[in-house]
Amino acid sequence: MTKKQVRFPSELRFDLVSKDWVVIATGRGKRPEIFKMEKRKEIKIPKKFCPFCNIETQGKPKLIYSHGKRISPEKRGVHRKVGGRWVGWSPGNWSTVVIPNKYPAFLPSEKLEKKTEGKFYQKMRACGFCELVVTRDHQAHFPHFEIPQVKEVFDIYQERYLDLMEKPLVNHVSIFHNHGKAAGASQPHPHSQIVTTPLIDIDLQKALLNSERYFKENKKCVYCQMNKWEEKIKKRIVFENEDFLAICPFASKAAFEVIISPKFHSPYFEKIAENQKYQLAQIFQIVMKKLYKALNDSPYNFYLHTAPCDKKDYPYYHWHFTILPKTSIPAGFEIGTRMEISTIEPEKAAQYLRRQ
Repeated sequence: MTKKQVRFPSELRFDLVSKDWVVIATGRGKRPEIFKMEKRKEIKIPKKFCPFCNIETQGKPKLIYSHGKRISPEKRGVHRKVGGRWVGWSPGNWSTVVIPNKYPAFLPSEKLEKKTEGKFYQKMRACGFCELVVTRDHQAHFPHFEIPQVKEVFDIYQERYLDLMEKPLVNHVSIFHNHGKAAGASQPHPHSQIVTTPLIDIDLQKALLNSERYFKENKKCVYCQMNKWEEKIKKRIVFENEDFLAICPFASKAAFEVIISPKFHSPYFEKIAENQKYQLAQIFQIVMKKLYKALNDSPYNFYLHTAPCDKKDYPYYHWHFTILPKTSIPAGFEIGTRMEISTIEPEKAAQYLRRQ
């Protein structure tokens, strides 16, 4: 008599790059269609009170774009009024603008001024730059953009990255976007953020270290190898074009997580070519539309992981964007163990997104 095989309600999956284990909780899993029924309360601010709809009240612009064309802020006659408002610059028919964050967590400095407290505590200045990339429409965000609008945002990401990476004490440039209250967006008007730091975040450090180890052992890029496998089996691909691949990763940290990465090997996002930027804009727009439709405008974060700009060489790394919909709230287990739980298999998530 054979024992009846027990079907486990979940499985653990190993992330090849971070070396983390994640839980794919199929036992508590939901049908993909259920995520579309979630009800959410979002922040609503009328346009007349929105700081970004009244952009001339904000700080001196770093960069202005008007439907694909770069406009120099200096040509707009920018000057400061006694009351502290930037006036005299006429944004005109602007479509995207870069302004300084009024409430920055980091401030520019040429010295870190490291100090110690006792024999073990360390502190230093939080040196860096904090900027906002604001698109004009008060409500439309990435799923509503046409491809040229998405490309314009990527043009700005690249241009600001290339400028900021040359500033003093900038070793890492973080580019990210929060949409929805649950994703940490304090202003409902769509905007991305660019923050520079003298430090490299711990997740990126782990990815760099493990990518280097894999490269030394196998003489190949781990991301390129994973992409080749995903293209072969097709189960977790959401969409692909000539230069880019969008997948729900094997060890997804959240339901409907999507990673968009180049099919060509490249450690540095800032070196992206013009034709590649168009391909990136296309796949990004398609994936964002699919997520919007599948999850009924779920809150989300997306962020860029690219090799640091600390003057070191990282030939083994592979830049990519991660899109993380907020479909659940982390609780005690996730916070206490730092082990993420996804409530849908990435294979099912990818299959559902392909149909959207």
